[in-house]
Amino acid sequence: MRKTIGTLVIILVSFSLTLHTACSTARGESELAGTVTDGVAPLAGVTITLTSPSLDRPRVAATDARGSFRFNALLPGSYEVAFRAEGFHAVSYGVQVGTTPEHLEAALPRMTEQERLVAETRVTTSTDSAAKAARVRKQRDRRGLIPGLRDLVVANAPAMTSHAAASPFFHEQLNTEEYASFAEGSFLSAAEKPLSTFSIDVDRASYSNVRRFLRDAQLPPADAVRIEEMINYFNYAYPPPADGRPFAVHTEIASCPWNESNRLLRIGIQGRQIDSWKMPPSNLVFLLDVSGSMNSPDKLPLVKDAFRLLVDQLRPQDRVSIVVYAGAAGTVLPSTSGADKQRILDAISELEAGGSTAGGEGILLAYRIARESFIPEGSNRVILATDGDFNVGASSAGELEELIVQKRREGVFLTVLGFGTGNLKDAKMELLADKGNGNYAYIDNKLEAEKVFVHELGGTLLTIASDVKIQLDFNPALVEEYRLVGYENRRLQDRDFHDDTKDAGELGAGHSVTALYEIKPVKKSGASSTAQIATLRLRYKDPGVETSQLIATPVRDRGLSWYGASDDFKFAAAVAQFGMLLRNSTHRGNSDWSGALQLAKVARGADPGGYRQELVEMVETAASLQSGTRQIVSGQ
Repeated sequence: MRKTIGTLVIILVSFSLTLHTACSTARGESELAGTVTDGVAPLAGVTITLTSPSLDRPRVAATDARGSFRFNALLPGSYEVAFRAEGFHAVSYGVQVGTTPEHLEAALPRMTEQERLVAETRVTTSTDSAAKAARVRKQRDRRGLIPGLRDLVVANAPAMTSHAAASPFFHEQLNTEEYASFAEGSFLSAAEKPLSTFSIDVDRASYSNVRRFLRDAQLPPADAVRIEEMINYFNYAYPPPADGRPFAVHTEIASCPWNESNRLLRIGIQGRQIDSWKMPPSNLVFLLDVSGSMNSPDKLPLVKDAFRLLVDQLRPQDRVSIVVYAGAAGTVLPSTSGADKQRILDAISELEAGGSTAGGEGILLAYRIARESFIPEGSNRVILATDGDFNVGASSAGELEELIVQKRREGVFLTVLGFGTGNLKDAKMELLADKGNGNYAYIDNKLEAEKVFVHELGGTLLTIASDVKIQLDFNPALVEEYRLVGYENRRLQDRDFHDDTKDAGELGAGHSVTALYEIKPVKKSGASSTAQIATLRLRYKDPGVETSQLIATPVRDRGLSWYGASDDFKFAAAVAQFGMLLRNSTHRGNSDWSGALQLAKVARGADPGGYRQELVEMVETAASLQSGTRQIVSGQ
């Protein structure tokens, strides 16, 4: 319990708390539920964050239109509950959960008008903060830490005042986030267009970004929801390859949960795992945005925490350089062995934000450093961490794309990591990663950083198959129509499948890829239950090789019912339903929040790490927000 007794007494003056118990839940688990009011009326959209040593990650919920919230599947123990809503004082306190459910009744103290004004004028303190930071940096330079960093960052410190990024109100008032607009894929006739061709996508950024919106009690914009990235955020139990190829291919077909007359095809690709000690040496350049827009807790401080996790994974044969950019770009750490972890960590600790954003100049310098330290038989990669705001230098998408494609051909790949809110240039960051033969992830908390840099490090750093393309050749005698779920910005022309000069997605070590097709079968075809409905073809290149290889396998519908489908199949379908509901898809059929929630719960399975349980909670939060929005609108 972080609150002292004295603090708790103060809070309870305006914050009432009642606990009562009910019947026990199964497996020794319990739940925490309750209602939140302003002292009189229920409050919708309040963000509730639950933390505990027994949880792998914070759990987040939002109150519905009745002010209600609920956390399920809790183990007995101590928890901290934090409540946050705009216009109200944030409060938190400890609660002990036993083997029986707990219920809270909370009243949030509303801010006075004067308190609101004080909070909104915090941005005016940024000038003093910048000057103080400059003095601290100057003192550090005198101690000999990170020579040259003062000239790069301090010279640009005054520009920090124009961003005022230290205030949370800055992001709410000047939101410049950008997402690529796309039209949802529709049904196509198998007789008229039997071929469906697309590039794989191993990005996961959309899922964690959607999570960030829901955590902040907001429904995400439709264009921020890329269903294939949400599905591919999760691991599925696909068997690894056993034939010497870099990946194995699996298919499964069962009834479609949102349209019982249709069938759902799941395609799964599982890349081979490579033990860390067997991985080739890495030449990594950390390209870190330290501009003024990164001066908030969810940006540069989180960047530093994330890269510390990566440094912990380095081996002596790995090498790291650090390039930063603000009003200008500079090198703060030359190429350094992974054995010298403390030197790398010291360089990361010294970073501070201030200045404009010379993103183009930073990328140029990072690629130059990568070439100077190039390891011929190793993994050479620039890892860019930014909120995506490139506003100085070579910043147009065309210029950056041309540069990154050129460097990709020289053997240096690019991974892009997005951070923070308000400035996120999602479309540009995804484009850069795609052209750089890398992946794009959005990191919204330290646990996500751990997922990317610890649990999925092989997939992040080591490519095992390049330009991976998938093509389905549907049998019109059995398939009337089909549609690919998601992958709208990964569609390819059918002729591109055989064109080895056409860029496509990369598969990292241990990565898996899942794709879903909704299929309208031909009525009364008379075919057997094991008839071949399609041929699945894949093309890929071994890294560094220009000629692709072909894999072909039949796709058979064995008439599996929905109830006979695997849990992984059902869970992937639940995630797809969730995405369609968030996008208000015209193809959502009979999907509703309750059905998606129940399906996700049923298919949750063993769930190591709690990732699937988190999806359940996200569906609950989105349903509450959607319900609250409808009620407010109808009330007007």
